[in-house]
Amino acid sequence: MSIYDFTAETLDGKPAPISAYRGKVVLVVNTASKCGFTPQYEGLEELYRKYRDRGFVVLGFPCNQFGAQEPGDASEIANFCSLTYEVDFPMMQKIDVNGPGAHPLYAYLKKARPGILGTAGIKWNFTKFLVDRNGEAVERFAPNVEPKALDRAIEALL
Repeated sequence: MSIYDFTAETLDGKPAPISAYRGKVVLVVNTASKCGFTPQYEGLEELYRKYRDRGFVVLGFPCNQFGAQEPGDASEIANFCSLTYEVDFPMMQKIDVNGPGAHPLYAYLKKARPGILGTAGIKWNFTKFLVDRNGEAVERFAPNVEPKALDRAIEALL
């Protein structure tokens, strides 16, 4: 099993099979517009622009499960990301990352790369999963890990 076995939907409601990113290094991030970590959008976009021509992509998954910090609908999220942070990387529909309604991709990622002391649950917005070119989750980063700190890990997979 790999991330390629899953499908999401883009913010504009189009199917987005994760297999479309086959052969790329992927950073999967649960995002929110009203979080203390929201400025990480800027760093995520910088990573995307820096490495996209070498086969890297960031996939943003808005989530409202942590402090109701992503209350907007798809249009509001798209406008916020575009106007505030000039986000150009793919953004998906708002999902749940924990609980019985968790998106299957997140169920897979949490099992493949548990958190501290083996805990599976996502603890907050901007948890990051780095996935290699084979679709295997290789590393999980806590929300407080700034995107710029991921350069070395991304470079190693490119």
